[in-house]
Amino acid sequence: MASRTQIVCLCEGKKGQSIDEVFINRLMKSLQPDWLRPWPGSNVIRLVPCGGRKELVEKMPKELKDCLAAGGHTTMMVWPDCDDDYDDSEALKAHFRNEAQRGSITNEQFERVVFIFAKDRIENWIEFLNTGRTDESKEGPRVKHNRGAADAAKKLASMCRENKPVNIMPPSLQWSCKNWQALKQRMKTA
Repeated sequence: MASRTQIVCLCEGKKGQSIDEVFINRLMKSLQPDWLRPWPGSNVIRLVPCGGRKELVEKMPKELKDCLAAGGHTTMMVWPDCDDDYDDSEALKAHFRNEAQRGSITNEQFERVVFIFAKDRIENWIEFLNTGRTDESKEGPRVKHNRGAADAAKKLASMCRENKPVNIMPPSLQWSCKNWQALKQRMKTA
């Protein structure tokens, strides 16, 4: 992997109609990793809203092939919701792996993807970041304003920079933070 990379983020939602984009973009801008190479213009990352999770799963192999074709200069992150049809993040990751293999993606290529799975939705993380608690067995309250998503993302970025312990976080956020930490470590050794 290159010493600097651009990030492509596949997420659920439709362009301009989901708080996922706001949360992800604000989080990445707030984290300011020194190894991140911004996209031309004002974009730190390239967000690809895919509609629902089914469409995201279907789009992932082609988008990953495009990232791989760009060489070590592009990293893919995948941000779907881990709904109640999957027990946990590992089960959803296995579903993505099966679809990727059907799309001729090798295990080595697949392992380069950074998965960030919010259970039941990203709103659960926002609820946790704003109140200190959430119940991932049910959907968190809808976030109606972009400001709430952006403020929660900034709070999460602050926790990451300060290396706050993840054991106080909901399980899906713990799992996702470990994947982010693994990417950071990969970039240090590149």
